[in-house]
Amino acid sequence: MLSSRVLLRGLRAETGLWRSLSTSTRALASHGHSVDVIDCSVPQYNNRLDTPLPDIPFVRNLTPEQKKLKEKEKESWTNLTKEEKLALYRLTYELSYAEMRQGSDDWKTVLGGLFFFLGFTGLLVLWQRIYVYGDVPHTLAPEWVEKQTQRMIDMRVNPVHGFSVNWDYEKKQWK
Repeated sequence: MLSSRVLLRGLRAETGLWRSLSTSTRALASHGHSVDVIDCSVPQYNNRLDTPLPDIPFVRNLTPEQKKLKEKEKESWTNLTKEEKLALYRLTYELSYAEMRQGSDDWKTVLGGLFFFLGFTGLLVLWQRIYVYGDVPHTLAPEWVEKQTQRMIDMRVNPVHGFSVNWDYEKKQWK
């Protein structure tokens, strides 16, 4: 009892360890976590296949070089080089439609995880067959099943729609 009190006093001391171990709301609120909240009422830029033309351009705060390029855009486009046209495109769009449609390699991770869990499940089933389940009951042996079937035929179990329909009682064989 005394040692636990000494331990608690040591944790509450100037080290601040107790505060870091505490889970009270006061301690959590004092850490000052800030959460970024997106205001959905204002236009936003997004790369989506269903809306390839976003509401606002990709780059909104232009550098002086980009401003010069935007002024040059207002003139004839035949004066622009290929690199300048591409730079203008990248000011408005982050990705082209073809780049948005380009596949990713995430399927490899998903397939690897699936195979991992299937393998783990297989090992678990194998372990259960060896250590958990007992021997197969004697009622599932072929001789026992044959005797049980013959008994059901002799008792004429379900002769209208059951498997006794396929038994010929005069010839004593299956039809």
